[in-house]
Amino acid sequence: MPPALPRATNDGGIGLVAVNETNAAIEAVVRIESARLIAGLAHSTGDVGLAEELAQDAVVAALEQWPDSGVPRNAGAWLMTVAKRRAIDLYRRNERLRDRYGQIGRDLAADGRAVDPDFDRAVSDDIDDDLLRLVFTACHPVLSVPARVALTLRLLGGLTTVEIARAYLVPEATIAQRIVRAKKTLARAQVPFEVPEPAERPARLSSVLEVVYLIFNEGYTATAGEDWMRPTLCADALRLGRILAQIAADEPEVHGLVALMEIQASRLSARTDDAGRPILLLDQNRLLWDRLLINRGLAAMARAEELGGARGPYALQAAIAACHARAVRAEDTDWALIAVLYTILAEVMPSPIVQLNRAVAVSMADGPQAGLDLVDELAHEPSLQSYALLPSVRADLLVKVGRPEEARIEFERAAALTSNVRERDLSLERARAAARAASRDRD
Repeated sequence: MPPALPRATNDGGIGLVAVNETNAAIEAVVRIESARLIAGLAHSTGDVGLAEELAQDAVVAALEQWPDSGVPRNAGAWLMTVAKRRAIDLYRRNERLRDRYGQIGRDLAADGRAVDPDFDRAVSDDIDDDLLRLVFTACHPVLSVPARVALTLRLLGGLTTVEIARAYLVPEATIAQRIVRAKKTLARAQVPFEVPEPAERPARLSSVLEVVYLIFNEGYTATAGEDWMRPTLCADALRLGRILAQIAADEPEVHGLVALMEIQASRLSARTDDAGRPILLLDQNRLLWDRLLINRGLAAMARAEELGGARGPYALQAAIAACHARAVRAEDTDWALIAVLYTILAEVMPSPIVQLNRAVAVSMADGPQAGLDLVDELAHEPSLQSYALLPSVRADLLVKVGRPEEARIEFERAAALTSNVRERDLSLERARAAARAASRDRD
């Protein structure tokens, strides 16, 4: 694939067009530095939308100068200084924003290099604090969940509107509109660019973690389309989670979420065959599981526990994932412990989906009929009526207790409820197998 150059997009972001190899390095630098750059500029200007425009101007300047001069040793600092010079030029033309101009001038003076873009040390902004402010701004509750997801991927993940649209299988214009509207909503609501007060922080952090995990889950099991997974979204979510773990190092649930994502991501290579067809957990080749990611996940889980967060929702889910990761063979899995962990999780985070997962664990620990009894208690739960995994789980248990004709009906219902082509094909294949078993029983 040819390297690429930025171009302006209709959401104020940076798109890509092909050019020469020199710009591959520039593109990599931009992807790495974009979140820090926007965070620092938003801190100085108080305006996330303007911060992204200034970052774009700095990138354009880099594309003009770096092919001849080379990429500076501290490319992030170079970009930050050029962007702030551009901000000063803009503010000089607007008397109403003179106070902001003064703030940026003070920031540059503190850098010790004024407006010289060739220095090699990082600017003196507290990058961690600025990134944390940007995280809380992008995931602010004033925005809808889809807007939070799009804005987070754009500002913190460094993805273009094209990449986000491709990942979520929606038109580019839809994503662009979400991002533009999100920025306008933040401006209209005068959302401050700041870390919430301690009393507000747990609820706001919960929103941030929800957004990151939503991104990961969409990558892990796509809700629609022809692919079972979109691994690049998993990677984006993991990168965001790792950033959060650095800048909110004392928050146990951050480490719990990172642990959960690391361990789940370790299975990606084993979750499909060469043709892209799904391979269910118990059938996966565990030699393909990434031990490095598992070890990273276990370390993050230990950190969450050290901070007193063992009973946090994400830490509990990580502990469940760890039970699978530690089992060399599927039959070595400690299903009794998993059932206990789901029971605790259901107390901490009451949810029919948690209860459904608990039923699966109970079926593995105590037999399929015990699990089926629990699933049948959920059969009329309103929030699960369009959830494809309910009939899929029930069908699997019906097969195991020797009721294949009922299982066929449930597998077909599961197929009708999903928008993912691979998941639908798997359910229909299992329905056909159940139908064959039912036919043998009749014969």
